[in-house]
Amino acid sequence: MTLILSNEDVEKVLTMPDCMEVLEDAYVELSEGRGLNRVRSDCLAPSGQAEALYSLKSMDGVIPKLGVGAVRIDSDIVTWPKLGNTMRRVKVPAAPNRRYVGLVLLFSSANGEPLAILPDGVLQRMRVGAANGLAIKYLARKDARAVGILGSGWQAGAQLMAACAARGIEQIRCFSPNPEHCKAFASDMTTALGVEIEPVAQPEDAIAGADIVICASNSIDNIFFERWIEPGVHLSSIKLPEIETAAMRRADRLVIHTHDASPIHVVAKDIAVPEKGRNKGWDLGAGLDFRKTPTLPDVITGRAPGRQSEQEVTCFINNLGMGYQFAAAGAVVYRKAKEAGLGHHLPTDWFTQDVHP
Repeated sequence: MTLILSNEDVEKVLTMPDCMEVLEDAYVELSEGRGLNRVRSDCLAPSGQAEALYSLKSMDGVIPKLGVGAVRIDSDIVTWPKLGNTMRRVKVPAAPNRRYVGLVLLFSSANGEPLAILPDGVLQRMRVGAANGLAIKYLARKDARAVGILGSGWQAGAQLMAACAARGIEQIRCFSPNPEHCKAFASDMTTALGVEIEPVAQPEDAIAGADIVICASNSIDNIFFERWIEPGVHLSSIKLPEIETAAMRRADRLVIHTHDASPIHVVAKDIAVPEKGRNKGWDLGAGLDFRKTPTLPDVITGRAPGRQSEQEVTCFINNLGMGYQFAAAGAVVYRKAKEAGLGHHLPTDWFTQDVHP
């Protein structure tokens, strides 16, 4: 039987420590060449809606040690509005009943059968948080207690969960260009984490004196700048454009998520994609040598060093997500959901065939 799960099911069984633990081991497999990841690909075409594009995104990975392979597929309507001085990448809930479309398909690497089908919403949030949390574990000072976070959205919550899982965080300050949203986020996450979160009026107020600075936005422009760097800080970004390239160069130790510089972009004729524009999105990584910069799996396996002193400035750029992460986290979700009796079972024959494809 193939297990069908909901975001609510995933939320019940996948904790941040669980996600960090399975990813840490999976990154070892990847670094040793026993795990496989295919770089993300984005197909972009007209959507028929004004100032919006259709994006079909996919990524996948295989972890033989866990006996699974996974494919993540997103079918999105995407816009790029401006908020203040920054341009943002915003998905529109355009499917029936104002819904988003993102799926994870989990397969057995032993016989090929589909094990589970689930939405990617909670899973993708947790795997991003877990990756940045592992970077905090290996790159932030051991005595790091104060966090400044720029962003108050869906991803920001998982970033704080991961920071608290990696270090004994006692103080968090949060800035968002949307003050009301920032205030509500601070209240909700204070309750969730048991750590007081203070909403502040300016980004400088959030990051001043912080041991860990987290960027967690949907901006395709820089939101953290070299002039804000303080000795001993760990900088963390969930996407390439957030931290100014000059700040990355200023860091004593820069680590990225993967050597892949960008997704594979397949774009329809006469389509302009804002995040591929000059000084936007992927173009902001043009000054980095992705092939020579250490990756998080390199640091975890000891192929590249982590933090070497209290005064070092360290920086982790989660430059590109991996389908491989969905295989790792998906394996945990599948096992724990089965143990808990969650989800719905459908005949596997519905998803297999007796005709040679």
